[in-house]
Amino acid sequence: MIITNEVTKSNILDEIGIALDLTEAQYKLVEDRYKAVGDHLCKDTSLLKKFQPSVMPQGSFLLGTMIKPIMSDDELDVDIVCRLTGKQDYWAQYHLKQEVKKQIEEDARYKQMLCKKEGKRCWRIDYAEDTKFHLDILPSVVDQNHFILLEKSYSNLTNQEIKNIAIRITDNTLDNYYSDTNTQNWMPSNPFGYAAWFNERKKTSYTRSLNLSESVKPLPKYERRKSPLQRVVQILKRHRDIMFGSNDDKPISIIITTLAAKSYRQEENMIDALLNILSSMRNHIQYEYSIKYGKQIAWVRNPVNDEENFADKWADSSSKEENFDIWLSKAQSDFEILRNADFTQIYKLLKTILGTNAVNEAFRKANAVSFITESYLPVTFDKKVFDVSHRAQPSWRLSLKYNIEIYGSFKQGKKMKSITPNVIVPKHCEIFFVASSNVPKPYDVFWQVVNTGDEAKTNQCLRGGIYHSKTAGKGGLNQKEYSEYIGMHWIECFIVKDGVCVARSNEFIVNVQ
Repeated sequence: MIITNEVTKSNILDEIGIALDLTEAQYKLVEDRYKAVGDHLCKDTSLLKKFQPSVMPQGSFLLGTMIKPIMSDDELDVDIVCRLTGKQDYWAQYHLKQEVKKQIEEDARYKQMLCKKEGKRCWRIDYAEDTKFHLDILPSVVDQNHFILLEKSYSNLTNQEIKNIAIRITDNTLDNYYSDTNTQNWMPSNPFGYAAWFNERKKTSYTRSLNLSESVKPLPKYERRKSPLQRVVQILKRHRDIMFGSNDDKPISIIITTLAAKSYRQEENMIDALLNILSSMRNHIQYEYSIKYGKQIAWVRNPVNDEENFADKWADSSSKEENFDIWLSKAQSDFEILRNADFTQIYKLLKTILGTNAVNEAFRKANAVSFITESYLPVTFDKKVFDVSHRAQPSWRLSLKYNIEIYGSFKQGKKMKSITPNVIVPKHCEIFFVASSNVPKPYDVFWQVVNTGDEAKTNQCLRGGIYHSKTAGKGGLNQKEYSEYIGMHWIECFIVKDGVCVARSNEFIVNVQ
């Protein structure tokens, strides 16, 4: 297959989205578990039966924008709503949440699987390690006028109908959590109105409506082919994960999804959709004066609830807003290269910013196997650079059964750029590394940073030791360094189980000039 045009580039991006998606087997497993929990909450003998319980999906599974975790051993997060029609007069938010918990615990298996730590709004069911996912159950309540209208086009819904789709949820951090029995004072949420809006933005119809008679609404039908908007959201979420790993201050998915949907203009070509969305996302961030903070603060407005600001945490944590701005600038510069780059350059770029596995799979599906190379080195690279006396050797027995790969970025001022062996990193920059691996938990993570060059030697900083990491966590393994000395340096990552090194990365090279 000869790759010469933008359409084929678009196809490769679409294939990357498919590679990031769940497999049909994974989706079926989630679907079965979801239905089993829903049936338990809604069955005729349920403690909740008098309140006409219903269960339905929300979040990325409802929107079709879910992606595999960056670490193959990390869990999928499946969000569902348990919706009651009406409640006991004396119930505050606390009582509603406890009643849902009581019904969950009526099944001995779910009682054992229920996470001991209560979520702020949800109850979590943790499945066995081999299934690698959990269900977050959101208790909610509505009044008699509530109904679901997702089979209608969003543009045909009245404002009142959109409001009627809303639910009231619990939040154990609020002052009225234990005392206020008036649901109109509880926090509103409208995941179904949001889904209707999102579907209108992507200009595709639901394959299965949620306005069905059964109490447990089915997950949307599994599909391999999705709209450009859904694929762009998946790609941007993975770009974010590769860049930030497990950083708690990374851009959140609802902001990425909302800004992408607001920016989408129904482009059919993936390159056009991606680049046009990235160029327009900032236009949909508003700034309004806040009495609470005494200044202008950022608003990413919920399109179905004008009072909800998805960026509300930015005002309390400047790093969240800064990281979003840095991420968006980097995504714009990273993906803009796609327009004019040849396919060797595109392959190397996408591998760096979206991960090797998904990109390799996409290139194979596009019959572009000739572009796949598992590693590439700078033109001036000499293997002898690795043969230095201050480089410590692993002390564990090596039995390398698993894979591990490192991704790197450096921050210069307020800009973040990806690191490849051909990229020169300036001095005095923060460097961020994210490792991904298929090693099953539990394990210990170790890093090795090796400095070379006269400047490091003069300052007695020829590092080369191997040390234990404290940053293993959901979403990746993170390491932060600083470009202080000129030279060709590198970093390695080791994963150890039961005293045996089962995964070792290649040397990730950093050229500092």
